[in-house]
Amino acid sequence: MSTDEGTFDHGRISADHHSKHELPGGLYLRRARTGDVKGIEALVAPLAEQRILLAKDTVTYFESLQEFWLVVDPQPDGSEILAGCGALHIIWSDLAEARTVASSPDYRGRGVGKAIIRQLLADAREIGVDRVFCLTFETGFFGSLGFEPIKGIPVSPEVYVELLHSTDEGVAEFLDLARVKPNTLGNSRMIKYL
Repeated sequence: MSTDEGTFDHGRISADHHSKHELPGGLYLRRARTGDVKGIEALVAPLAEQRILLAKDTVTYFESLQEFWLVVDPQPDGSEILAGCGALHIIWSDLAEARTVASSPDYRGRGVGKAIIRQLLADAREIGVDRVFCLTFETGFFGSLGFEPIKGIPVSPEVYVELLHSTDEGVAEFLDLARVKPNTLGNSRMIKYL
């Protein structure tokens, strides 16, 4: 089936995909853009210093930018304050990780984290993922969204062998590999079945 490329508006589809979605309280949920990387780094930095999240190189944020959703607070001058962020990282055909989930202390208690996680879960469903895991200290928060502690390794032996080839530390933590235990933050592994 062919289409006349002149009548198909790729720009509109791209713009719709990256449009802002209003949340209660005047906040907006939107996809991250390249200009947001410094803000994401600044939001994550104090949590990395407290060993709640892992610090990442700037290039890693750029490489994974398409995975990120942000909650922003628009200001009268047209600027935005970054209230929170989170990313959905695909691990396998039916498995993804909710990662780099952070909210600004000034916006905690306003549903920022829940809005981000709910969007990540919706994205997971849309692309065919039926399990989302996280590595977290915030077990109460994730538990309230239907995540439960991981018991064992919830993948088949064949998938386990394939995942061993990953260089991603999040995958190694998900697999509960002994080599990462000295480097982990001591967080809990949790999973939600969609």
